Amino acid sequence: MKDDQPIYKVLLVDKDPDRAGLVRKSLCGINRGNYHVKWTRSIDDSIERLSREEFSVVLLDLQDLNGSTSNDIHRLSKYAKSTLFVVMLENDDVELIRKVIAQGADDYLDKSQLNHYWLPNILNCMIDSHSSRYQLTLSETKFRTMSDNSPLGIFVSDSQGNCIYTNAAYQKISGIDFKRTQETNWTTAVHPDDRQRVYAEWQQAELEHADFKTEFRFLQNDESVMWTRVHSAPMKAGKASAGYVQTFEDISARKVNELELKIAKEALYDAKEQAEVTLNSIGDAVMTSNLKGRVTYLNKAAESMTGWSCSESLGKPLAEVFHIINSKTGKVVADPSIRAMKEDIIVGLASDSVLIRRDGLESPIEDSAAPIHDRHGKVSGAVIVFHDVTQSVAMAQKMAHLAHHDFLTRLPNRLLLEDRLLQALMQAKRHTKILALLFIDLDFFKYINDSLGHFVGDKLLKSVSARLISCVRNADTVSRLGGDEFVILLSEVEGALDVSHIAEKILSSLAQAHHIDKNELHITPSIGISIFPEDGNDVETLLKNADTAMYNAKEKGRNRYEFFKSEMNISSVKRMQVEVRLRRAIQNKEFFLHYQPKYDLATGKINGLEALIRWEDPKRGLIYPKDFIPIAEECGLIVPLGQWVLGEVCRQIRIWMDSDVTVVPVAVNISALEFRHKGFLEAVKQTLKSTGVAAQFIELELTESLLMHDIESSIQLLQSLKKLGIKLAIDDFGTGFSSLSYLKKFPIDTLKIDQSFVHDIITDADDATIVSAVIGMGKNLNQTVIAEGVETLAQLEFLQTHHCDVGQGFWFSKPVSADSIDLLLRAQTSKLIV
Repeated sequence: MKDDQPIYKVLLVDKDPDRAGLVRKSLCGINRGNYHVKWTRSIDDSIERLSREEFSVVLLDLQDLNGSTSNDIHRLSKYAKSTLFVVMLENDDVELIRKVIAQGADDYLDKSQLNHYWLPNILNCMIDSHSSRYQLTLSETKFRTMSDNSPLGIFVSDSQGNCIYTNAAYQKISGIDFKRTQETNWTTAVHPDDRQRVYAEWQQAELEHADFKTEFRFLQNDESVMWTRVHSAPMKAGKASAGYVQTFEDISARKVNELELKIAKEALYDAKEQAEVTLNSIGDAVMTSNLKGRVTYLNKAAESMTGWSCSESLGKPLAEVFHIINSKTGKVVADPSIRAMKEDIIVGLASDSVLIRRDGLESPIEDSAAPIHDRHGKVSGAVIVFHDVTQSVAMAQKMAHLAHHDFLTRLPNRLLLEDRLLQALMQAKRHTKILALLFIDLDFFKYINDSLGHFVGDKLLKSVSARLISCVRNADTVSRLGGDEFVILLSEVEGALDVSHIAEKILSSLAQAHHIDKNELHITPSIGISIFPEDGNDVETLLKNADTAMYNAKEKGRNRYEFFKSEMNISSVKRMQVEVRLRRAIQNKEFFLHYQPKYDLATGKINGLEALIRWEDPKRGLIYPKDFIPIAEECGLIVPLGQWVLGEVCRQIRIWMDSDVTVVPVAVNISALEFRHKGFLEAVKQTLKSTGVAAQFIELELTESLLMHDIESSIQLLQSLKKLGIKLAIDDFGTGFSSLSYLKKFPIDTLKIDQSFVHDIITDADDATIVSAVIGMGKNLNQTVIAEGVETLAQLEFLQTHHCDVGQGFWFSKPVSADSIDLLLRAQTSKLIV
């Protein structure tokens, strides 16, 4: 066990000591020190253990499901809320699985699969997945806690004002629970006497594209009335409105205080002491000044917010004590009390106002100034009432940031990208400039996510994000649309050459290995590029065309970039049509296999076959793999297709064996998606078992690039396949990214020289040298070497002269049906070849 490997404590609940011993041996055997297993025989003992000890995993053997057992699962799950809770079943009964999950279990295991390799590996995957879900739940709980602890009511609506989300403060204000708030519109709470005014203010704010701020009487659920201050800010999706974020503050107390303040103005000269007590008891800061603009009073809240005591401030110019600036411009804000006294009206403070306290501390504030009248009704001064809005401003900023940035990478999300692209398009059109979009999709990212877990996948996405940022200028935008898709906006470029340079930098940067949690990961991008104005004049068209170009890059081999061309749209439509037909073809069983013989170049006899899939479309006839395999890989259909091929090969071998035909090993091509699929090894075992075919008659062909994506994981899986007795071959050798230091670690039986080297071995000295070197290397590594694409006698003689073991190609035979192979095998007089 490595020092930094986590220790997982497992509580095993099983009445059967033999099975408990098997589980303990599978998890705690040699070199598996990261599992500590404790065993109990009953639910009660397990609950007692869980009450005083923490465990990573609870494994419960589930037998004879009945009422009491279901209750036991429910009881045990209560004590294992943060623990991975897994039940062990005899079979994959779907209804039984649903029942135990509903009772509180997180997952299940098939007891027939308990072994030293499968059990720790599947538990590792389950623990990683459970940990990710648990952390996500904690994150969501944290966000809701922050929102629900806000003193302001928060009401998020769609563009029509219908509720999307409310926090606890709003639910308290409205008097209805979260579920019922979802059925409301914010306007329903406006008092009938205030609705005409509020609607007019709302329409005016919409007309001026300004934030909406007002105060109105709020009708609560029990028909009681309270005063609220409302601030509404739009959420944008491009030019369109995506809804509004509204904050509601209960200002009933302030309204009462304002009423009291009006009464106090008349009684000020006779009841000054009583007025001060009242003013000091309210939450808002209150200041007064005389006609000359000199301070005459500060309450306690005003003293705290300005940093001036009442005694120190008396007679000071109001601007010295009440120092306010605009947060955006830094300029001094006009004193609202001057206008209030001059026009004898109530004046609100300008938005974005910040109070500079005496010690320099800044606080965003909202206030209003009103004139003070003497006994005769003449203006004698002004009163300013203000309060700190730091929390509400911070909350609005946070919500705005979350709405426009990807949670994982912190990159701009699609919403912000489209907004920036729209602004960049306006600038480019105005100044006749060029801009470009790079649509980036990570090749085979899903394999890494599936094999190593989302935690590693998320870290890889962060690493990719950092490298993408390093490849562009500060003025450019790197965004994540979701999953493994990124878009880069190059806001101003000279031409296609500039864009090519950036694309080359990205390819080079991402080609370097990513070291994530002791894993050396290789990931490549497929990049599609669209350029304004040639490829579109609007956001939607540029994004769509860049996406189309990206798929074209994938079709041409991945790890490359392609500029958009109009004919790609036709190709994109064809691709979608093929995907639809492909799904139908799997359901309708429109596939069949051909087999191409491999010949021993020393004896001239068939010593192997390669299975090649064909598609007989009812309308379009025969379709070859190059026209549908890449699409099957992209849309995830390659896994069921690959399972069908292996099953069909084993079925045919069984037919030959039962009819006394000489049987030779049959090679099956395995795609990266199949190889990385978590159920691949078990699927192979099951196919061999169900057909009764010996593993020695199956050879799996894999590419270099596939094995190099995650080397350590590849080695482990290859060794497991090798232990079954399956033969292993590297297909298209020499065309992919590989390392000889790793190649010797792979338990490979066969190297297949790619036909691109064989084609010109007679006329191209470089190809001849490469083929000779691969043959020599194969001999030194005790591996069989097969030459693909042998089409001429000269090529055959060259290979025989250099002692190549096996040849395959049209010189010997094209791929033919199983019946034709049957005749060829019967014609051979040799014994069983293995």
